[in-house]
Amino acid sequence: MAKKTDFIYSEVSEPHRKRTKQILKEFPGLRNLIGKNPNTIWAIIGLVSFQVVLAWFLRDQSWWLVFGAAYFLGAFADHALFVMIHECAHQLIFKNKSANRWAGILANTPQIFPSSISFERYHIKHHSFQGVHELDADLPNKWEAKLINNSFLGKALWLLFYPLFQVFRLSRLREIQTFDIWIVTNLLVQVAFTAAIYYFMGWHSLAFLLLSFSFSVGLHPLGARWIQEHYLTHSVEQETYSYYGGLNTVAFNVGFHNEHHDFPSIPWNKLPEIKKTAPAYYDTLFYHKSWTMLFFRFLFDKEISLFNRILRKERGKVALTDVSKPDVEMQIN
Repeated sequence: MAKKTDFIYSEVSEPHRKRTKQILKEFPGLRNLIGKNPNTIWAIIGLVSFQVVLAWFLRDQSWWLVFGAAYFLGAFADHALFVMIHECAHQLIFKNKSANRWAGILANTPQIFPSSISFERYHIKHHSFQGVHELDADLPNKWEAKLINNSFLGKALWLLFYPLFQVFRLSRLREIQTFDIWIVTNLLVQVAFTAAIYYFMGWHSLAFLLLSFSFSVGLHPLGARWIQEHYLTHSVEQETYSYYGGLNTVAFNVGFHNEHHDFPSIPWNKLPEIKKTAPAYYDTLFYHKSWTMLFFRFLFDKEISLFNRILRKERGKVALTDVSKPDVEMQIN
């Protein structure tokens, strides 16, 4: 089978702003779902506590138990914490922007690597400029896609080292501010937390947290989430996909991805209500039922490569400072 050599290019704008307008025109009551969910902070505190307590329990356990606990427990907790960081990035917990950032930094602590503030910077641009290679960090580099392409080994290694490949993408996103006092604060908190874990608990506990982080984003069925969201697995025209499987229960509805892109100002607990209210707009779209099935399909299906992404060269009239809240903008207008 011939390998793909380039991405798929689109001449039309990303689909979400247009669909948001259509849905709100037909279902104006969805505006009532827009808001904050301050109770999310308790989920953050609970998940961070869970990881720290489990790390303490594993401080003098066998390496097999450390590995197993990271794969079957820690990965799910860390993945949920990524969802919490995502909520903070969209300012969906507190009204105060700084409070959301501090909540994101707290959620980041068990993941060892400082990423909460950086994620906010790049993720908001992903919403505003979906498919624009110079501004969308979710898109792989062309050399990255060419290197991995559609081989089983390449895709397995890509998932295993997924955070590292993301770091390599930052050099092309030159228009986005990458360094400020919040980035430094995030880094210093992570250094202090990691040092405390090592000093009071030792290598086994630190290894558990590192493995949990690695599995939560990589070579694990949870890693299929990164494929599910925007890789063209069913159609070359539909560029965003939702997941409606059972793991949404422990992943705070992060699978409702079309719904989230259409209404980024609605918190995680209300995302299912969007689909329930406007089913004709979502039931007609392709979606995924299983991250595990997608995980194995991605690895073995030669039809899927890193080139299975839609790119667009036209930014439209969106300003670089856009924070991507079309649902709120339309509410005001």
